[in-house]
Amino acid sequence: MVTVDRLLSVQQVAELLGTTVRFPRRLIEERRITFVKVGRHVRIPESALSAFVAEQTVEPVTVRPGVLRRVA
Repeated sequence: MVTVDRLLSVQQVAELLGTTVRFPRRLIEERRITFVKVGRHVRIPESALSAFVAEQTVEPVTVRPGVLRRVA
């Protein structure tokens, strides 16, 4: 059985990311995110958006106790 992702518009992606529509459009133009062309419309699969966010997520750095740097 084939599972189909929900296809999101550029506006929906911008709202989910909390950005303007310019940012997802730039991701599409630079081919940094997977997208689908439906006629003249551009849609981004929900899984592609999740993968993009996961790729860009930066984990916090843990500092061991007693290894703090002194500021001069």
